[in-house]
Amino acid sequence: MAVLENMSSQQAMDLENKYGAHNYHPLPVVLSRGEGVHVWDVEGKKYYDFLSAYSAVNQGHCHPKIVNAMANQAQTLSLTSRAFYNDMLGKYEKYATEYFGFDKLLPMNTGAEAVETALKLCRKWAYEVKGINENEAEIIVCENNFHGRTTTIISFSNDPVARKNFGPYTKGFIKIAYDNLEALEEALKNNNNIAGFLVEPIQGEAGVYVPHEDYLKKAKALCEKHNVLFIADEVQTGIARTGRLLATCGNCDCSDKNCSSTPEVKPDVLILGKALSGGAYPVSAVLANDNVMNVIKPGNHGSTFGGNPIAAAVAIAALEVVRDEDLAQNAFELGELFRSEMNKYIANSKIVQLVRGKGLLNAIVIDDDEESDTAWNICLRLRDNGLLAKPTHGNIIRFAPPLVMTKDQLLDCVDIITKTLKEFE
Repeated sequence: MAVLENMSSQQAMDLENKYGAHNYHPLPVVLSRGEGVHVWDVEGKKYYDFLSAYSAVNQGHCHPKIVNAMANQAQTLSLTSRAFYNDMLGKYEKYATEYFGFDKLLPMNTGAEAVETALKLCRKWAYEVKGINENEAEIIVCENNFHGRTTTIISFSNDPVARKNFGPYTKGFIKIAYDNLEALEEALKNNNNIAGFLVEPIQGEAGVYVPHEDYLKKAKALCEKHNVLFIADEVQTGIARTGRLLATCGNCDCSDKNCSSTPEVKPDVLILGKALSGGAYPVSAVLANDNVMNVIKPGNHGSTFGGNPIAAAVAIAALEVVRDEDLAQNAFELGELFRSEMNKYIANSKIVQLVRGKGLLNAIVIDDDEESDTAWNICLRLRDNGLLAKPTHGNIIRFAPPLVMTKDQLLDCVDIITKTLKEFE
């Protein structure tokens, strides 16, 4: 054990490369500790985390309230399966449904599991409530989506890396352009087999594409007109990341404390994960009202770990942190500041085309093609300068720090980013 504790970064990376499947291409940095907005590598170097485990660590690394809830519950009761009741699940379900304004919650573990759950829920509703003939239901999805990497989900992906050599693919999905109401309306017209519309309020993995201001609202109205379920995948955008409790709240003038009561867009099915646990434990959920969720009966769906007592305790604590520390408002204010400061730099930059985003989910587009390694090299230099971020789609760098960041810390990070970019001008 002493050998492992004194391991160098290179030794740790060599171990992963030799004994682990090569299904990721990590930035070459080996982290061993985290606190708040910072992480440290095995040699003790300190970094700002500007990825937050893809928005799972909204509440900051190792938040003491979340860690304590997990530790206390782990020493009391960790797992019962759903063969029996446990004394934490009902508390969590009540807290979360009231928090987000829904009747029912179906607990799962990962984001991809929650998406799969929502797809099954939508199809069952289509057959038993809407009256679509069995095996004929179709679900509309958007091009350049990222909802996970299960066999079903990659079937409606257009990412060749995710899809190639994993067929045959699952049928029942119609792909349309993102942020295109005409395409959605055309897909809904004259097709009585449409059961749902699955959409990310902001396409994060695709490069933080923010749709037009009225897109979600009008898309929901079209779904209502055609009796189709509006399914919001907020695994990455939810839990205060975009400056509102949920990104589907759009531009409504409310704080996270009352967001669920006055949302601009109320999904029929809401998918949550990642920051639902503050990054401390795998917790995801699907929320819906009774008219949708009640089609699920015993034996239709389940998970041995879904709804376990630790997950329930952790999720309650994580959501309390978001509300008690007003993280949505902090994300809103710091996001405005970040884009403003970055735009000042971009005005005279030859390397950065633009910055886009909402709240503290942002990205810069590097003036290069997707096949180039410029964005990767910029991220390597950011690492050298004490800030961790990662490219997506070759020439886009996503910036998503923990929402507990302060104004001074954000400005320090902007300084690191702009000084690094100047090296590539």
